[in-house]
Amino acid sequence: MNIGSGALRTPPVVKNLLIINALVFFAQAYLPNGWGNILTVKGALFFRKSDYFQPYQLVTHMFLHGSFGHLFLNMFSLWMFGRILEYDLGSKRFLTFYMICGIGAALLYSGVNWLEISYLRSTGVSEIIVQRAINIPSLGASGAIFGVLLGFGMMHPNSVIMLLIPPITMKAKYFVIIFMVLEIIQGFAVTDNVAHFAHVGGMIWGFFLLRYWKRTGKIYY
Repeated sequence: MNIGSGALRTPPVVKNLLIINALVFFAQAYLPNGWGNILTVKGALFFRKSDYFQPYQLVTHMFLHGSFGHLFLNMFSLWMFGRILEYDLGSKRFLTFYMICGIGAALLYSGVNWLEISYLRSTGVSEIIVQRAINIPSLGASGAIFGVLLGFGMMHPNSVIMLLIPPITMKAKYFVIIFMVLEIIQGFAVTDNVAHFAHVGGMIWGFFLLRYWKRTGKIYY
């Protein structure tokens, strides 16, 4: 991979996304009189049948995070891979890519959520349990970040990535494929607080958007 001396600089969209996410997290954590919690509830993504749902949450959920670790992992990944992708695509196109991946991730996650809630109702469980599922919020930039990872893997497939756990090297194309397969498996098999299908959604939207831009001659890779 050769992107010149700009590799160590942070281009404007990535820099501003880092700043905005950090400021919003600071507001979540430190606004007085419960305003931080209100910001989280208003901005997180809820199921469309929830009393808390608002259409704008398809966007705002991307700028909220549940913990410092959650924020750090997303922003570190954005800084590592988003810088290079922004140089590849240009700032305006990169911002479009980032937002579409994030919104697309939310749409797929909402669809999966609808299927899960429909299944719950079909089993005859208590409506209290159904309502609890309806009112679980989703937040974080992970869907958009996974789109960025996918974009990096498509545009720099043979770049070598050094993993931390386990400490091995791997080409970006294999890294992306393995990550996506793991997210699909975990989405079906693991019960946790992670929106695995949002991650998959970000990657799917990123794939088709890059393919469209390539086919129309707007980008080359």
